[in-house]
Amino acid sequence: MKFVVQEHFATHHHYDFRLEMDGVAKSWAVPKGLPLKKGEKRLAIQVEDHSIEYMDFEGEIPKGIYGAGKVLIWDKGTYELLKRSEKEIKVRLNGEKLRGTYVLIRFPKGGKNSWLLIKS
Repeated sequence: MKFVVQEHFATHHHYDFRLEMDGVAKSWAVPKGLPLKKGEKRLAIQVEDHSIEYMDFEGEIPKGIYGAGKVLIWDKGTYELLKRSEKEIKVRLNGEKLRGTYVLIRFPKGGKNSWLLIKS
């Protein structure tokens, strides 16, 4: 399975973390970038699923269109799904920059779309 991290220079600069899952790209906006050191945590807001083809997109989304701004692929690779439940997704990333185990855990205080992304 593929994963990608796209750096998105939209109204608010952020990173989009996408996992190929269930025939779509499950997607989270990560405002402060992905954690790089063991134990680091980042807020990740789940957004709408994208098409798998979008995982290869780099370029400019024109003004007036949702997500307007520049999109760059920051990292990409494959992942192994280690655990998946309603409250937790655990993966082992094998990317160019990101390697190792990452866990997405639902963050109950932040609303239904809020998750914590943790490098474990």
